[in-house]
Amino acid sequence: MKLSLRLISGGGYLRLAICLGLLAALVLSTLAAADTVITKSYQSDESLALGSIVSLRNNTDDSVTAATIENVNNIFGIVVNDNESPLSISNGADQQILIATDGVINVLVSDLNGDIKQGDPITASSISGIGMKATRNVKIVGIAQGDLLEGRGQTRNIEIEGEGSREVVIGEVPVLVEVSSFFVEPEKTIIPSALQNIANTIAGREIRPLPIIISAGIFVVTLIAVASILFSMIRGSIISVGRNPMSQSAVYRNVIQMSVLVVGILGVSVVAIYLVLTKL
Repeated sequence: MKLSLRLISGGGYLRLAICLGLLAALVLSTLAAADTVITKSYQSDESLALGSIVSLRNNTDDSVTAATIENVNNIFGIVVNDNESPLSISNGADQQILIATDGVINVLVSDLNGDIKQGDPITASSISGIGMKATRNVKIVGIAQGDLLEGRGQTRNIEIEGEGSREVVIGEVPVLVEVSSFFVEPEKTIIPSALQNIANTIAGREIRPLPIIISAGIFVVTLIAVASILFSMIRGSIISVGRNPMSQSAVYRNVIQMSVLVVGILGVSVVAIYLVLTKL
């Protein structure tokens, strides 16, 4: 009786070990499948290097072109070769290229917007098909999993529209491809966002806190001065007319003079605020 119990117990342990082994194999296969890159073929009428970032052509879902700043809103994926994907979907058309829209892919990037480090968002740049670090609200192709630092990559002289010739480092970094929208968190300052937006609109660029504080001080001082002048003018006019009804002409003349003074103060204040916001 004792021997049979031991055998049954041993068989139970064996079955448990087999179940655990099957479970581990299932988990490992699931994790491997999660890292699998699945690609799909698309048409393109231009030559695209491996690792290039592409965008969908307008009003199409089967044709791609090199991604740039102009078509960044249609950014779609990365050009890969057959060896990078065990599973590929073809549409049967000629002149096809394989595009990966997920997985970790080596992507062509540049230092146009600064050195790229692990964790930086990657978006399209002014160089066709070449990515750069995203530093503003824009659509991105994914997140860098490696670095592109000074001295790593090839340095080339490239003509950039609006900037002329510029030395640019171009290389490859692994990127976790996942097209999404990137939003820059606003810096925390003592300036209210509404006031910051007004200042930015007036100057046509991002304004630092100091010029805004100076401009706000000029505005407050001007407001106090104008309010004091108006109060004194109205009070003096009422008193003068009350004491001498025949002095209306003199009162009107005084009101006109004070009004011109107020307009002059306001004009100087506006010019001063504008110069502070645009020159500092």
